[in-house]
Amino acid sequence: QVQLVESGGGLVQTGDSLRLSCAVSGRISSRYNMAWFRQAPGKEREFVAAISWNTGSTYYTDSVKGRFAISRDNAKNTVYLEMNSLEPEDTAVYYCADRFSLSSTVRYTTNSDYDSWGQGTQVTVSS
Repeated sequence: QVQLVESGGGLVQTGDSLRLSCAVSGRISSRYNMAWFRQAPGKEREFVAAISWNTGSTYYTDSVKGRFAISRDNAKNTVYLEMNSLEPEDTAVYYCADRFSLSSTVRYTTNSDYDSWGQGTQVTVSS
């Protein structure tokens, strides 16, 4: 019953910005860490960013630090990924995911750490 639906992807130029959104429905608890992953053509899905359910603590992969920002609005059951200074290397399908958590630990970075996944939204950055 839990559904995660990403939106906001598109085709942009190098240096542009995008804001991705992930709307969550069917969940009865707010105690979920949220994360964004991405998968580029021919590559494994990789962790991008995560945010805790209670403290707002965030964690980013090194390649996006200073450019991307994850945030959440629990009242709207939505998580966001602000992406700035986009580069062709950022081209990928971006997925949001959630993880039920009873702690404030935020550094979960593998696929198996997460319980539910969206279908992804395509981000293409042209040079």
